[in-house]
Amino acid sequence: MIVNITLPDTSYDITIDNLQQIDIDKKVVVVTNPTISKLHLDYLLSKIKAKDLSVVTIPDGEQYKTLKTIEDILEHCFTHKLNRSSVLIAFGGGVIGDMTGFTASIYQRGIDFIQIPTTLLSQVDASVGGKTGINNKFGKNLVGAFHQPIAVHIDPHFLTTLPKREFGAGVAEIIKMAVCFNKDFFQWIENNDLYDPENIKVAIQKSVETKAWVVSQDEKEKGLRAALNYGHTFGHVVENETNYDTYLHGEAVGIGMMMANDVSVKLGLMSLDDATRVRSTLERYEIPTTYKIRDVEDFYEHFFLDKKSLDDKIKFILAVGIGDCKITDEVSKNDVIDVLKDFS
Repeated sequence: MIVNITLPDTSYDITIDNLQQIDIDKKVVVVTNPTISKLHLDYLLSKIKAKDLSVVTIPDGEQYKTLKTIEDILEHCFTHKLNRSSVLIAFGGGVIGDMTGFTASIYQRGIDFIQIPTTLLSQVDASVGGKTGINNKFGKNLVGAFHQPIAVHIDPHFLTTLPKREFGAGVAEIIKMAVCFNKDFFQWIENNDLYDPENIKVAIQKSVETKAWVVSQDEKEKGLRAALNYGHTFGHVVENETNYDTYLHGEAVGIGMMMANDVSVKLGLMSLDDATRVRSTLERYEIPTTYKIRDVEDFYEHFFLDKKSLDDKIKFILAVGIGDCKITDEVSKNDVIDVLKDFS
């Protein structure tokens, strides 16, 4: 299965299938982490034929998605004398993809990179669309660039070793896509077991097709693409408050979806029944739906550090029923605070 994404300055294929031979007559650096290296690196290396190939292994975890780690990847690239025609390969989850893409965007003012995502979350969302970046003390992904890969290879085989929590984190992003854009897809998710290998392939395909369509309409997130941040405005604060070491990204998004849905219900955009359907679907995959906010005002102030806030207005992505959404900066502080108090 191949999904093509066409943008003003580039296009590339997203292949969903068993990994085929990759021939690159250039210097190649594979960026991965110890967990993926131990499980799958030999398999990947058996599929790559390159002029010169080396591997840089960086620590595993969102807390290492920092400028220090980028410097470590850059040092490896300079030591191995990569040039502007060289290629980086991101081999791991969303953290690896984000950091590899960001490194590729700044190394000698930009080189090519390939995404080979190994987690469900990165396969259905993070590997597609060219968002790259790192975190800092102010928030998530506040330093980064739009830098599209030249190819994405999604091999469902990698999911066979994925921990259950990581699988659930990916399901949260699948549910996000369906709630925002496709009512029929959401109903399909309700009626099918995503733990089934054939069903998850269908879900990956539908999610990638959705993401590719959205990005092709709005590469730099000027409008429609912002809808993909449903659950993220709240979820990023949850991640920041817990120092990125309590919840996986998808788990925080699940919590954020619950908060956003409560705002939608309060504003009459979503029925309580639809909000309950989303909650039940998340909980089927053991995705967290509750969170204890320590300081409601402080939580609210964190919104203004988010990239999606503009001119002291917070941009919220709110579900309109199931299958549609609304991007708005007109939600009153009182309405948001009332919802946050329910989580305190």
